[in-house]
Amino acid sequence: MSYTALYRKFRPTEFADVKGQDHIITTLQNQIKANRIGHAYLFCGTRGTGKTTVAKIFAKAVNCEHPVDGSPCGECETCKSIAAGTSMNVIEIDAASNNGVDNIREIREEVAYRPTEGKYKVYIIDEVHMLSIGAFNALLKTLEEPPEYVIFILATTEVHKIPITILSRCQHYDFKRISIETITDRMKELMDTEHVDVEDKALRYIAKAADGSMRDALSLLDQCIAFYMGQKLTYDNVLEVLGAVDTDVFSRLLRKVLNRDVAGVLDVVDDLVMQGRELTQLAADFTWYLRNLLLVKTSDNIEDVLDVSTENLAQLKEEAQMIEPDMLFRYIRIFSELTNQLKYATQKRVMLEVALIKLCTPAMESSQDSLLDRIRAVEEKVDKGISAAAEMYAQGIPSGGAGGGSVPAGRQGDGTAASGGADSAVQRILPDAIPEDVQEVVKNFRSIAGEASGILRGYLKKARLSLGGDNRLMIVLPDSLSESVVGREDHVQELERLIEERIGKKVEVEVRHVEEGRHFEDTFVDIEQKINMEITVED
Repeated sequence: MSYTALYRKFRPTEFADVKGQDHIITTLQNQIKANRIGHAYLFCGTRGTGKTTVAKIFAKAVNCEHPVDGSPCGECETCKSIAAGTSMNVIEIDAASNNGVDNIREIREEVAYRPTEGKYKVYIIDEVHMLSIGAFNALLKTLEEPPEYVIFILATTEVHKIPITILSRCQHYDFKRISIETITDRMKELMDTEHVDVEDKALRYIAKAADGSMRDALSLLDQCIAFYMGQKLTYDNVLEVLGAVDTDVFSRLLRKVLNRDVAGVLDVVDDLVMQGRELTQLAADFTWYLRNLLLVKTSDNIEDVLDVSTENLAQLKEEAQMIEPDMLFRYIRIFSELTNQLKYATQKRVMLEVALIKLCTPAMESSQDSLLDRIRAVEEKVDKGISAAAEMYAQGIPSGGAGGGSVPAGRQGDGTAASGGADSAVQRILPDAIPEDVQEVVKNFRSIAGEASGILRGYLKKARLSLGGDNRLMIVLPDSLSESVVGREDHVQELERLIEERIGKKVEVEVRHVEEGRHFEDTFVDIEQKINMEITVED
């Protein structure tokens, strides 16, 4: 006799065997016991959560000759024929391959005939969202007023594709994703029945990988058992079969990223590739690891929410002290984007390595959420004796922050904590590089520009300020046309005169423009925002 897959062999045959959908099972049993059976049901939810299985059990229950507490007895001839798939009372239709108007017309003709045995004809239409618009319209009238002996059960994974006219004619039941604990307990039960020796930790990982689907879990378990036939199935065995990575590797990888050790990170990736690990799964699992770390970092008493062992939780708590929330947000964003890209990528290793290098070197990114990490990287180099101002210019760090928000206090160049607004992370980096005369001009620049002549005043509204060589004030325009107007000799002289009248000192003006295809922050440091921005210092 041929082998039967676990998910088929142990498919529930009565309501009590269905796991994780108690809210639906109780309702259906009560309807059967009270003889308040509806004529149309819509079962929706993700794959492998029991939609078709419950539909078949329901079909047996309503036709069962001796129902027990609203559940089929499984012993009568009707139950046996439905279970064997030979009953004329239960008609299963796959809408993916029978989605035309003609297929629905056949149903409309068939419902005119009473069942040859039992009480009800039950039509189970799977993947009903695949029906054409014409087929849905053909189904409408029959669905609204079917004969009293007909029940329709529509099953779908994509309820948003069902027309509202169909939805309004059905009782709607949402099948939830099944919890990791429920899937694990069910697999333990089945492995005892099958006399297979499996580690609890291995079953728990399979349950997690199944993402709420009992069928997926049993399929993965089948695969792992087949690979290690006759042996005890361990956690490491499961990781090997599924191409997954242990959390210890994620911990090692994260610590190398935090040390900005690019070579070490690439070595870890090389080891994983040589072991045959699946890189898409690696990216998804590392994102989940970072999520757990963020929860530990930002919440108290999170143990009940996290699905990790006591040892892993202690490790997460230790690493949470080594990383800031803004860094975690950036890491999660980068890896979430990577996970989507890897699905269709041909060079998965290269993309993974680039993403990890981004984590190590925030200067590669110009996005706003990388600002604090870029500043943090500069501070680390300052602590090692590298000029902060030179590093800021080299990296082209934008000064506006994430939407001009507050910047948390960081370390001083001597390693002491910042104690006031003037000592904040941003203002500490460039104060000595901006001469007092230029600072005075920056503070008054908008009112000075308002006194300029008509055409010059208009163009200066779009100008941004930076620091030129030899301590000159740099006025940066968005394009070359604006630069040519503002940079005219008479206009430069007018600006220098207005500045001298305002502050009583001579300040040279240099006019530049942002190159096409680049952003201001890629090339210049916005000293106007650095001087004027409000700083919030955390205690």
